[in-house]
Amino acid sequence: MIDRTARSIAVFADPVPPDVARVLDLAGYAWKGIASVDEAAENEPADGWAGAVIDCTAAPEQAWAFARLLGKDDSAAAVMVLIGGAQLSELDLRDDLFDDFCLMPFHPTEFEARVRHLMWSSTGDAEVRTDLVEYGDLMLNLETYQATIDGRPLDLTYMEYELLKFLAQNPGKVFTREILLSRVWGYEYYGGARTVDVHVRRLRAKLGEEHANLIATVRSVGYRFGQSRWGA
Repeated sequence: MIDRTARSIAVFADPVPPDVARVLDLAGYAWKGIASVDEAAENEPADGWAGAVIDCTAAPEQAWAFARLLGKDDSAAAVMVLIGGAQLSELDLRDDLFDDFCLMPFHPTEFEARVRHLMWSSTGDAEVRTDLVEYGDLMLNLETYQATIDGRPLDLTYMEYELLKFLAQNPGKVFTREILLSRVWGYEYYGGARTVDVHVRRLRAKLGEEHANLIATVRSVGYRFGQSRWGA
């Protein structure tokens, strides 16, 4: 497991939004508020910033200038920009300056998931990535029991999460209802196979119409998550 306090995330904002500070603190990240490009240079750790969250809503020109500065560094940190809805059109002209963006105001769960994904992507640490299950636009954080699809948090019950986790960890494999009952609910569960059908139906509804087909019904057998080895 990576020690998230080992390197700091630069948070370019003046002042740092309370919601940003709260999410980073609760997630265990070390971070430093930066109010100017000069201050960023003065406070940069010897081994560089672990990443950067740049608030482009209050002082956009200074914020984008900081993003350009990071982009010139050969060991550039992964960059997330925070923008308002009216700034979306500006992103096309600056897509080389950031790795991800988040709309303000954000949902804390979405923001944390995006920061975690950004940091894991930039470090490429295999040990940390064992705590993350990804399949397409679906992301499950095994450490925090959070799930997102297209960056949208999924409000799942404990057993819905456990079922989705089991399926997502075994893409392409077909499981009967009885096997799912024993592997997810446990051998001593007596709710019956219909319990699996109910939870699958709820999961599909929460994934949304666009992603409901992630969980496919295999007639007369059971369920399969994602593509089979031979294609759909």
